[in-house]
Amino acid sequence: MSSYDKYQTPLATRYASQEMMSIFSARTRASTWRQLWVWLAEAEKELGLNIPDEAIQQMREHVTVSDKAFDVAREYENKFRHDVMAHVHAYGEDAPAAAGHIHLGATSCYVTDNADLIFIQKALDLILPKLAKVIQNLKEFALKYKDTPTLGFTHYQPAQLITIGKRACQWIQELVMDLEDIETVRERLQFRGAQGTTGSQATFLELFEGNADKIVELNKILCKKAGFPSTYPISTQTYTRKVDLRVANAVCAIGATAERIASDIRHLANLKEMEEPFEKSQIGSSAMAYKRNPMRSERIAALSRKLANLPVNFSNTFKAQWFERTLDDSAIRRMDIPEMFLLADSILLALDNVTNGLVVYPSVVRAHIDQELPFMATESILMKLAQHGVSRQDAHEEIRVLSHQASAVVKQEGGKNDLLERIKKSEFFKPVWGEIDGLVDPALFIGNCPRIVEDYCNGQVAEKLSRYQETLSKAETAQLSI
Repeated sequence: MSSYDKYQTPLATRYASQEMMSIFSARTRASTWRQLWVWLAEAEKELGLNIPDEAIQQMREHVTVSDKAFDVAREYENKFRHDVMAHVHAYGEDAPAAAGHIHLGATSCYVTDNADLIFIQKALDLILPKLAKVIQNLKEFALKYKDTPTLGFTHYQPAQLITIGKRACQWIQELVMDLEDIETVRERLQFRGAQGTTGSQATFLELFEGNADKIVELNKILCKKAGFPSTYPISTQTYTRKVDLRVANAVCAIGATAERIASDIRHLANLKEMEEPFEKSQIGSSAMAYKRNPMRSERIAALSRKLANLPVNFSNTFKAQWFERTLDDSAIRRMDIPEMFLLADSILLALDNVTNGLVVYPSVVRAHIDQELPFMATESILMKLAQHGVSRQDAHEEIRVLSHQASAVVKQEGGKNDLLERIKKSEFFKPVWGEIDGLVDPALFIGNCPRIVEDYCNGQVAEKLSRYQETLSKAETAQLSI
């Protein structure tokens, strides 16, 4: 049967990177199980168990699962209805000298859970520099536009001016929060190790003839081999599914942040102030040839919506576990853990592409400012009139009347805001006619935005990115198929 004749997840066929897909591939999973069995046998031999050198050597030589071994394992699983035991037997056929020593003292979760923790660790290590790359892109963008005025919006209504760079810093700050949360769960990630069938370590205590110190040493050896600082102090048959929830809460938050950023970009694209990259031969619409739809930002929004909602699955799986373990966690985790990281990976690839090529249209930005700035400048005009001895209340009433007239031109006639022209024609405002043009320079209305951008980007953000500097210096912007 062709691959075109069966469903394949779009995350694998369209969106995620090959690196991330490889982490969660069937070959990586089964081969990691074998590697865990090798480490267990090596550690047990080191601690005095009688495991022949030939057995360990054969195990080492067949860590990578071949296509033939998958076929053998499939036959065993059809017989045993147990995937781990199927692979134990298949490994025994590849390494016959080790057949009686593979999985010694272990429960299935020794390989399944420890492998999952290895995959989570590798996946976190893959997404952290990708997230840092997006932050780096936006840092450069923010500094470039640190003093370029633009309309601020509250309630999606024009508000006091900010700068384009300042808005980008809002996005950066939220992404940095995600980076910090993911760094924290990565640093706190531990190993399950060899804990026995209910976490009592009973089988290993028996293997080591009651010497509990050897169990401690066994887990130290396993942690060193696997690259973990330690094991969780308490395990049941599994490591607690609270770990999955903790990881999901950090990783899936990227979805909320990314959708918020993508939504801003989509709105700005509608205003024609900013666009995501648009390739020379790209088609925006199959029907409307003129369209330049923000398709990548829309993709980000769609994938982000899915990712942001995943933590509820991890929460439900965690709270539904009974006592030392129930198997209703297995099927959903097989889907949710890979899907979480494939989604995060896909989103960050798209965000990298978009943020590295954002296009700003300053003339459109200025035109929108000019439509609103006359209203914003009225407070300054009031203050200038007061300096000339004009009653503030009288001036306020004059401006109120003229403002409503100008607003009617904009809203009812579709004209431009002519408030300043009206003020310049009114004798009431004659004392400040010569000062009015100087009061509507947008640079006067952006407050401390340029300094805020500089201090933040060159300070906290630069410091946060410093640990990724080597990765960032080698990174290339992701290329996307539309």
